[in-house]
Amino acid sequence: MANENDDVKPKLDLVLNYEGTHITVKVKQNMPFQKIFDAAEKRFGKDPGTFKFVFEGKRLNPTETPASVGMENGDMIDAMLEQASCAVNFAYHGKWLMQIPIC
Repeated sequence: MANENDDVKPKLDLVLNYEGTHITVKVKQNMPFQKIFDAAEKRFGKDPGTFKFVFEGKRLNPTETPASVGMENGDMIDAMLEQASCAVNFAYHGKWLMQIPIC
């Protein structure tokens, strides 16, 4: 007879840190980070896409999973505000070349 726990996938408690505020989430090892990111942004009261998430200095991809990056119980993910990027257009104005940021 098989053990009842054979079908249970182990879950991890991961800690998400944003500016010193920590939340703990219980996740399956094969859960895509996108679900974790969405839950974290909601719990921190931020709009979707507000953060980038970093683990051990590496930015996490939404399609990766805790298992694919070797996470263990109690590991911490840092949430950082995503920087908006700006393009720069150049315009000729008389004798001067001006840089015009477009954000």
